[in-house]
Amino acid sequence: MTLRELIDRVTERGRGPFFAAAVALLAGLLSVFTLPPTDRDESRFAEASAQMLESGDFTTIMFQEEPRFKKPVGIYWLQAASVRLLSNVEARTIWAYRVPSLLGAMLAAGACAWGAAAFLRPYASTLAGAILGASTALSTEATIATTDAALCGAVTLSMAALARIYLAARSGPPVGGWTKALFWLGLAASVLLKGPIGPMVALLTIVALVIWERRPSWLKGLGWGWGLIIFFGLTLPWALAITVATDGAFWGMAVAGDLAPKLVGGQEGHGAPPGYFVALAPVLLFPATLAAPAAVTFAWRRRGEAPVRFAICWLVPSWLVFELAPTKLPHYTLPVFGAAAWLIAAALTEPIGPRARWIGAGLGLAVAVGIVVVGGFGAFEYGDWASWIWLTSAGALFLAAAGAGAILLFRDRAGTALAVACALAILAHGVLLGGFAPSLTSLWLSQRVADGLSRTGLDPRGGLVVGPVSIAGYAEPSLVFALGASTVLGGATEAADAIDEGRPAVVEQTDEAAFAKALSERNLAARLVGVVSGLDYSTGHAQVLRLYEAAPDQAPG
Repeated sequence: MTLRELIDRVTERGRGPFFAAAVALLAGLLSVFTLPPTDRDESRFAEASAQMLESGDFTTIMFQEEPRFKKPVGIYWLQAASVRLLSNVEARTIWAYRVPSLLGAMLAAGACAWGAAAFLRPYASTLAGAILGASTALSTEATIATTDAALCGAVTLSMAALARIYLAARSGPPVGGWTKALFWLGLAASVLLKGPIGPMVALLTIVALVIWERRPSWLKGLGWGWGLIIFFGLTLPWALAITVATDGAFWGMAVAGDLAPKLVGGQEGHGAPPGYFVALAPVLLFPATLAAPAAVTFAWRRRGEAPVRFAICWLVPSWLVFELAPTKLPHYTLPVFGAAAWLIAAALTEPIGPRARWIGAGLGLAVAVGIVVVGGFGAFEYGDWASWIWLTSAGALFLAAAGAGAILLFRDRAGTALAVACALAILAHGVLLGGFAPSLTSLWLSQRVADGLSRTGLDPRGGLVVGPVSIAGYAEPSLVFALGASTVLGGATEAADAIDEGRPAVVEQTDEAAFAKALSERNLAARLVGVVSGLDYSTGHAQVLRLYEAAPDQAPG
């Protein structure tokens, strides 16, 4: 039995989406539990969700005492629900906050396979979902407690339903009310997760199709009446509640403080010229990079066919918008990766030309080698001997994924090439993020500070000392998440206040002289109990953090 026949048998009777979702689960599962909390977005999201549970306020989004009015409430609700069901807010275990991202990646892969099943055989449609689930971009976002994997799931579900509605009007499989409902539900979920991105992708796809074909009649099948009721019924209640709760301040900060700066400049140093996402695509799509050139030629040749036309209209207009926007981060294009997966899987259903094979094999090997080289730099600068063991294992798997895929590609077994490459890439990704990344101990300053406080009995959550901890010269959200919302992020004066009150203090070396002066002026003494050094990768600055407690013979002020 060939691999194609095996997958066809496993995925018969509509089981393809579940198989694809399982691929996404495996791709992200290991590092969900082992990767420490990352800065800065993940820890801000997780801390805001934790504070929702602690305060019981599920409308207003807060990070410590500051409102966090950048994204809608959807991901915070999902993370809070996950923590309530699987853990507890006091434990501050980051994996519980990551579960919604993992589920979002599974939804994206499953929806991708479900949508592709309207025009591809079970083997190819399942492979489309597996390609998306195993991709570097989605499998990485699946392990981080941010919005993007969940957004990808919502948008892919909505677009898969839209594609089925579109194809049903062109002699494709008939659709029922549930398909139309899934379109509107996915659209509403995307708005609650990240505002206008989901509607933008859907609208650009529809406009592009109408301009291309001049046949808008299929849009009547979207169920506009009750569909809009579903959409606004899900999105308006919180929108009204947050407007009342903040006197409209949420919208001013979300639009003027977050969205607008991204449209006019590179926000927070994340600017890049047009072409950034095209250059990064081989890495983000890996291991499907092997067949990406074939997908480009396939899409051009078969652009007159309805399924291919839909995928092009889903992919290209939104990709252009992302390229033209000044602010760019690697995950921004994830909402259109489902279309790329469709085109790649469809391209595998016919012979691939020699030029596309050479380019695909070359790109795949270049990505694998690049990952090994970058990992080697990380191990040399920030790791130890264990890091090299992890890197060797991950590098061998990445090279095997690219190499085995290339060999099978040249043997005219393109489908098997992608299936084997995906399996090896899933293992490689798990070893890289689940084992190698945590071993780079110099990068995980917040975790090491929290561990140091706990080990010396200075973590207020242990009940042995009063809190909160005061931090001078280091303000990463991951440390707030580890120690709690009451953590004081300040300077030398606040650290001296902590010592005066019998609380622990953490002082970065640049604040050390000012801290000593503040202690001296108050006739205070602090005892050094630990030192943590490494790189703050958010700023690129080396840091030395010293952990202090009040001198044993000093009474709290």
